[in-house]
Amino acid sequence: MLRPSPVALLRARGIPHPDRAVRAGELVPVRRGVYAPADAWRQLAPWDRYLARVHAVALLRTGVVFSHESAAVLLGMPIIGEPAEVHVLADGRSTGGDRGGLRVHTTDDAREIIETGAIALTSAAECAVDIARSRPELLSLSVADAALAFPGSAADLVGLNEVRRSSRGRRLARWSLERASPVSESSLESVSRGVTELPGFDSPELQVVIGPDRVDFRWPEDRIVGEADGDLKYDGRFGDAAELLRARRDRDARLRRAGSRHVLHWGWSDAVEFDRLDSILTAAEVRRIRPPDLARLVRSRSALRPSALGARLHFRAASAG
Repeated sequence: MLRPSPVALLRARGIPHPDRAVRAGELVPVRRGVYAPADAWRQLAPWDRYLARVHAVALLRTGVVFSHESAAVLLGMPIIGEPAEVHVLADGRSTGGDRGGLRVHTTDDAREIIETGAIALTSAAECAVDIARSRPELLSLSVADAALAFPGSAADLVGLNEVRRSSRGRRLARWSLERASPVSESSLESVSRGVTELPGFDSPELQVVIGPDRVDFRWPEDRIVGEADGDLKYDGRFGDAAELLRARRDRDARLRRAGSRHVLHWGWSDAVEFDRLDSILTAAEVRRIRPPDLARLVRSRSALRPSALGARLHFRAASAG
């Protein structure tokens, strides 16, 4: 199942005076000729506004094939912030480029296309490779992890990248596609995994069961466990914050009794600022086993920082539907 538009989309031809409604603050333009109720639009998260923009293009342009972040958001894969462009795919005889916020990508490769009703889009695997070839590695890793909730394996993603005719972005894509893991449960976990590797820390085990508990990360030789909690977990939307914190303290105590020397917690802002998560791991004496990968750190920092305030603990899709 594709994700539907999170807000009602209204065509201009069905609105008596759309410009007047916009000036009155009743409607907002989503795309030229498509509007949404202003109150509902203002309540949307950035990635949901993007999803609505993708659906607006689908209303206006029949026959397009969505790709990149546009396919990802339709499939329920993680989107960080609100991308500037809606992405569509065309064959190699077409002209690519930006057409008023619509980015057209051309290809001569046969692509796996999903068609559901009036909407066509690239598959999760194709989407992961497209993004891995064109985006900083930590953003790509989150999408590659999410793609493994759909049929296919990490080896399939790597193979798909290698057989494409164009070599553009192939080397860039290898880092994230080779590291894709089906056990990451959120984009925060995916980004955190990359942020532990790029500064040179030892790679953790993922989703480890310790007694009655399961932890996101474990460094067994250092006897350290880590939890990517998310900045919103204790703000009340997931239950009583005080009760959740008491449960966390009880859980941390169990993990220490089971032999963990440190139980670490961090959120989105710690991960995307890099230095903060680096300090948390350094203070706990997680070992560094390789030199920092400065080029990837710089690329990823610039891509993630602007989205930090608008990001969330974004769980991946459970299946292709």
